[in-house]
Amino acid sequence: MKNLILFAALAFAALSFKAVTNYKVDTAASNIAWTGEKVTGKHTGNVKVKEGSLSLDNGKLTGGSFLIDMTSITCTDLDAGMAGKLVGHLKSADFFGADNYPTAKFVITRAIPQDTKGNYKILGDLTIKEKTNPVVFKANVSENAGTISATGDITVDRSLYDVRFGSGSFFDNLGDKTIYDEFYLKISLTAKK
Repeated sequence: MKNLILFAALAFAALSFKAVTNYKVDTAASNIAWTGEKVTGKHTGNVKVKEGSLSLDNGKLTGGSFLIDMTSITCTDLDAGMAGKLVGHLKSADFFGADNYPTAKFVITRAIPQDTKGNYKILGDLTIKEKTNPVVFKANVSENAGTISATGDITVDRSLYDVRFGSGSFFDNLGDKTIYDEFYLKISLTAKK
Protein backbone atom coordinates (compact mmCIF):
# COMPACT_ATOMS: atom_id res chain seq x y z
CA MET A 1 0.00 0.00 0.00
CA LYS A 2 2.87 2.40 0.84
CA ASN A 3 4.39 1.79 -2.58
CA LEU A 4 1.06 2.54 -4.28
CA ILE A 5 0.70 5.84 -2.39
CA LEU A 6 4.31 6.79 -3.19
CA PHE A 7 3.81 5.93 -6.87
CA ALA A 8 0.59 7.99 -7.00
CA ALA A 9 2.32 10.96 -5.37
CA LEU A 10 5.25 10.78 -7.82
CA ALA A 11 2.90 10.46 -10.80
CA PHE A 12 0.92 13.52 -9.66
CA ALA A 13 4.13 15.50 -9.13
CA ALA A 14 5.36 14.55 -12.60
CA LEU A 15 2.09 15.69 -14.18
CA SER A 16 2.09 19.03 -12.37
CA PHE A 17 5.81 19.74 -12.98
CA LYS A 18 6.61 21.90 -15.96
CA ALA A 19 10.25 22.39 -16.92
CA VAL A 20 11.81 25.80 -17.37
CA THR A 21 11.36 26.93 -20.97
CA ASN A 22 14.08 28.96 -22.63
CA TYR A 23 13.20 31.47 -25.34
CA LYS A 24 15.78 32.85 -27.78
CA VAL A 25 15.66 36.60 -28.38
CA ASP A 26 14.66 37.49 -31.95
CA THR A 27 17.23 40.21 -32.58
CA ALA A 28 15.49 41.50 -35.72
CA ALA A 29 12.26 42.08 -33.77
CA SER A 30 13.95 43.54 -30.66
CA ASN A 31 15.30 47.02 -30.01
CA ILE A 32 16.72 49.29 -27.35
CA ALA A 33 15.93 53.00 -27.63
CA TRP A 34 18.21 55.38 -25.74
CA THR A 35 17.83 58.95 -24.52
CA GLY A 36 20.68 61.10 -23.23
CA GLU A 37 20.16 64.55 -21.79
CA LYS A 38 22.32 67.62 -21.33
CA VAL A 39 21.76 71.12 -19.96
CA THR A 40 20.82 72.44 -23.40
CA GLY A 41 18.65 69.55 -24.66
CA LYS A 42 18.68 65.84 -25.36
CA HIS A 43 19.46 63.25 -28.02
CA THR A 44 17.76 59.98 -28.87
CA GLY A 45 18.66 56.88 -30.82
CA ASN A 46 18.68 53.12 -30.96
CA VAL A 47 21.07 50.27 -30.34
CA LYS A 48 20.62 46.64 -31.39
CA VAL A 49 20.39 43.52 -29.31
CA LYS A 50 23.10 41.11 -30.46
CA GLU A 51 21.76 37.96 -28.77
CA GLY A 52 19.90 36.87 -25.69
CA SER A 53 17.44 34.55 -23.99
CA LEU A 54 14.61 34.64 -21.47
CA SER A 55 13.50 31.80 -19.20
CA LEU A 56 9.98 31.07 -17.97
CA ASP A 57 8.92 28.52 -15.37
CA ASN A 58 5.20 27.74 -15.26
CA GLY A 59 4.53 30.99 -17.14
CA LYS A 60 6.63 33.16 -14.81
CA LEU A 61 9.85 34.91 -15.78
CA THR A 62 12.77 33.38 -13.88
CA GLY A 63 15.86 34.64 -15.69
CA GLY A 64 17.54 35.76 -18.84
CA SER A 65 20.28 37.84 -20.34
CA PHE A 66 21.10 39.78 -23.48
CA LEU A 67 24.07 41.34 -25.22
CA ILE A 68 23.88 44.89 -26.57
CA ASP A 69 25.80 45.60 -29.78
CA MET A 70 27.53 48.89 -28.94
CA THR A 71 28.82 49.19 -32.51
CA SER A 72 25.21 49.57 -33.73
CA ILE A 73 24.44 52.86 -31.94
CA THR A 74 22.34 55.24 -34.04
CA CYS A 75 20.96 58.75 -33.51
CA THR A 76 17.34 59.52 -34.44
CA ASP A 77 16.95 63.22 -33.64
CA LEU A 78 19.60 64.83 -35.88
CA ASP A 79 20.13 65.07 -39.62
CA ALA A 80 22.52 62.57 -41.20
CA GLY A 81 25.70 64.66 -40.96
CA MET A 82 25.23 65.75 -37.35
CA ALA A 83 23.94 62.30 -36.37
CA GLY A 84 27.09 60.74 -37.82
CA LYS A 85 29.30 63.05 -35.76
CA LEU A 86 27.37 62.31 -32.56
CA VAL A 87 27.40 58.55 -33.17
CA GLY A 88 31.14 58.64 -33.86
CA HIS A 89 31.68 60.47 -30.59
CA LEU A 90 29.45 58.04 -28.64
CA LYS A 91 31.41 55.10 -30.03
CA SER A 92 34.76 56.74 -29.19
CA ALA A 93 36.79 56.31 -26.01
CA ASP A 94 35.18 59.53 -24.68
CA PHE A 95 31.98 57.56 -24.19
CA PHE A 96 31.50 53.81 -24.79
CA GLY A 97 34.75 52.84 -26.55
CA ALA A 98 32.95 50.51 -28.96
CA ASP A 99 36.22 49.43 -30.62
CA ASN A 100 37.52 48.01 -27.34
CA TYR A 101 34.14 47.18 -25.78
CA PRO A 102 31.87 46.12 -28.67
CA THR A 103 29.17 44.66 -26.41
CA ALA A 104 27.45 45.50 -23.15
CA LYS A 105 25.57 42.85 -21.20
CA PHE A 106 22.54 42.60 -18.95
CA VAL A 107 21.85 39.54 -16.76
CA ILE A 108 18.69 39.08 -14.70
CA THR A 109 19.58 38.04 -11.16
CA ARG A 110 15.99 38.02 -9.89
CA ALA A 111 12.52 38.57 -11.37
CA ILE A 112 9.87 39.40 -8.76
CA PRO A 113 6.24 39.15 -9.95
CA GLN A 114 4.22 42.24 -8.98
CA ASP A 115 0.77 41.03 -10.05
CA THR A 116 -0.95 38.56 -12.38
CA LYS A 117 -0.68 40.88 -15.42
CA GLY A 118 2.97 40.16 -16.24
CA ASN A 119 4.47 43.07 -14.31
CA TYR A 120 7.81 42.39 -12.65
CA LYS A 121 10.45 44.09 -10.57
CA ILE A 122 13.70 43.10 -12.28
CA LEU A 123 17.02 42.99 -10.45
CA GLY A 124 20.06 42.48 -12.60
CA ASP A 125 23.66 43.22 -13.43
CA LEU A 126 24.53 45.61 -16.25
CA THR A 127 28.07 45.47 -17.66
CA ILE A 128 29.40 48.36 -19.76
CA LYS A 129 33.13 48.77 -20.53
CA GLU A 130 33.82 45.68 -18.38
CA LYS A 131 32.36 47.41 -15.31
CA THR A 132 29.35 45.67 -13.71
CA ASN A 133 26.78 47.34 -11.49
CA PRO A 134 23.36 46.30 -10.19
CA VAL A 135 20.24 47.88 -11.71
CA VAL A 136 16.59 47.63 -10.70
CA PHE A 137 13.65 48.43 -12.96
CA LYS A 138 10.04 47.53 -13.74
CA ALA A 139 9.18 45.38 -16.73
CA ASN A 140 6.20 43.73 -18.36
CA VAL A 141 6.44 40.23 -19.80
CA SER A 142 3.73 38.42 -21.73
CA GLU A 143 3.70 35.08 -23.55
CA ASN A 144 1.42 34.25 -26.45
CA ALA A 145 1.62 31.19 -28.71
CA GLY A 146 5.30 30.52 -27.96
CA THR A 147 6.44 34.13 -28.28
CA ILE A 148 7.47 36.38 -25.39
CA SER A 149 7.20 40.15 -25.46
CA ALA A 150 9.20 41.92 -22.75
CA THR A 151 9.43 45.67 -22.20
CA GLY A 152 11.13 47.76 -19.55
CA ASP A 153 12.73 51.12 -18.88
CA ILE A 154 16.19 51.27 -17.31
CA THR A 155 17.85 54.37 -15.90
CA VAL A 156 21.64 54.06 -16.12
CA ASP A 157 24.19 56.19 -14.26
CA ARG A 158 27.05 56.36 -16.76
CA SER A 159 29.50 57.60 -14.15
CA LEU A 160 29.49 54.10 -12.65
CA TYR A 161 30.84 52.72 -15.96
CA ASP A 162 33.69 55.20 -16.45
CA VAL A 163 31.82 57.11 -19.17
CA ARG A 164 33.21 60.50 -18.20
CA PHE A 165 32.91 62.96 -21.09
CA GLY A 166 31.04 66.12 -20.05
CA SER A 167 30.12 64.64 -16.66
CA GLY A 168 29.79 66.95 -13.69
CA SER A 169 30.78 63.98 -11.52
CA PHE A 170 34.31 64.14 -12.94
CA PHE A 171 34.80 67.69 -14.21
CA ASP A 172 34.16 71.12 -12.69
CA ASN A 173 32.88 74.30 -14.33
CA LEU A 174 31.26 72.63 -17.35
CA GLY A 175 28.34 75.06 -17.29
CA ASP A 176 25.94 74.53 -20.19
CA LYS A 177 28.30 71.91 -21.67
CA THR A 178 27.32 69.48 -18.89
CA ILE A 179 25.91 66.15 -20.06
CA TYR A 180 23.83 64.50 -17.35
CA ASP A 181 25.12 61.25 -15.88
CA GLU A 182 21.82 59.43 -16.17
CA PHE A 183 20.66 58.11 -19.53
CA TYR A 184 17.60 56.05 -20.30
CA LEU A 185 17.07 52.76 -22.12
CA LYS A 186 13.67 51.59 -23.34
CA ILE A 187 14.00 47.84 -23.82
CA SER A 188 11.71 45.97 -26.22
CA LEU A 189 12.51 42.26 -26.57
CA THR A 190 10.76 39.56 -28.57
CA ALA A 191 11.81 35.99 -27.84
CA LYS A 192 10.67 32.65 -29.28
CA LYS A 193 11.01 28.98 -28.34
